[in-house]
Amino acid sequence: MAQVIQAIRGMNDLLPEDTSVWQQVERVLRQTVSSYGYSEMRMPIVEQTNLFCRAIGEVTDVVEKEMYTFEDRSGDSLSLRPEGTAGCVRAALEHSLIYNQEQRLWYMGPMFRHERPQKGRYRQFHQLGVEVFGLNGPDIDAEIIALTHDLWQKLGIADSVTLELNTLGNSEERKAYKESLVKYLEAHFEDLDDDSKRRTHTNPLRVLDSKDEKVQEILKGAPVLFDFLGEESKAHFEKLQHLLTSMGISFKLNPRLVRGLDYYNLTVFEWVTTALGAQGTVCGGGRYDGLVEQLGGKATPAVGFGLGLERLMLLLTTLEKVKAKSAVDVYVCGMGAADGSDMIEAKQLALCSQLRQALPEYGIMNHCGGGNFKRLLKRADKVQAKVAVILGEEEIKNGTVAIKDMRTTNQEVVPQQDAVASIKAILERQD
Repeated sequence: MAQVIQAIRGMNDLLPEDTSVWQQVERVLRQTVSSYGYSEMRMPIVEQTNLFCRAIGEVTDVVEKEMYTFEDRSGDSLSLRPEGTAGCVRAALEHSLIYNQEQRLWYMGPMFRHERPQKGRYRQFHQLGVEVFGLNGPDIDAEIIALTHDLWQKLGIADSVTLELNTLGNSEERKAYKESLVKYLEAHFEDLDDDSKRRTHTNPLRVLDSKDEKVQEILKGAPVLFDFLGEESKAHFEKLQHLLTSMGISFKLNPRLVRGLDYYNLTVFEWVTTALGAQGTVCGGGRYDGLVEQLGGKATPAVGFGLGLERLMLLLTTLEKVKAKSAVDVYVCGMGAADGSDMIEAKQLALCSQLRQALPEYGIMNHCGGGNFKRLLKRADKVQAKVAVILGEEEIKNGTVAIKDMRTTNQEVVPQQDAVASIKAILERQD
């Protein structure tokens, strides 16, 4: 007997009961970003490796340890995308979408990182990404944060997430701060954990994000980035806070918030939750005004965010804000003729076609394979149909159909021309 092949560790199947939940949430995401006037982008999942090295930073954990990288048959180094921003910028440059113009874009799809799988974090994961190019004011920063806030309200989790906010200043301010931070960390070097020791001279800002309790205690005396900011950076941050407050969006200032990728500047933010234990970040983003130029374009202000869908689904199911729905609303059953004719099957197919045209927003399933009345209704109940439509010899003879409300078990017989209206009335009562 051949060995059964299983999915790759950290790359999960979504079964029908899962996809039902995903579709409901994805519908809210698409409707919300579209309501803000954002346009969808669809990029390849494979890009040149150098794109991510240049964009994310060669000394980040993503590039150093987590990318799926391989050589194709031409000898080119390619990588599965570990995040969406770099590919979106590449596509926008390649197709001349952002030269001297504003663009507000969104995308949704799978990303790949080779890290230790855990609940809510997988090697193939999915993200909603929003990217805005050509606008440099704090008003657009406030808008994309407001967009995420709208999402939480529509999904019913606004009370379960908290907005954390920080500013990283510009590159010159950050450089001066890094020098001061490195000196401070070097003075405490022997007391740092191995990760922080490595990052001290490669990516010192990431030390601020350490989860090690001893390191966090050391950092209490570290220099603060805000003290290195100039008036322009401070004004941008203060205006952002004013705009958020005016919209009624609460936030918490977190001077240790730096995000994990090198390209951020000025505004950075995260939405976090305590409902999922240690893995508490649901969404994060910020400004990356230097990335377009870094990837070969002209200097272009930019801001965006990434929303992890697995983490969001985990939060929604933990809080019981969403549940699986059946794809079947109406189940059409046929009671076969005693003489074995195919008249019932033909009438079933015709009725299903009529119902699908008249009720395109509902799922109509036709019963196949025959069976007695009890079996037919058992099948309708198993697929969680809301309505069963029964068509037998008597109904065909009289030009009627029997309609059974599967929630109340009430059943009525109506003329075939009235079937659509009767079924629709039951479905609308149940919605």
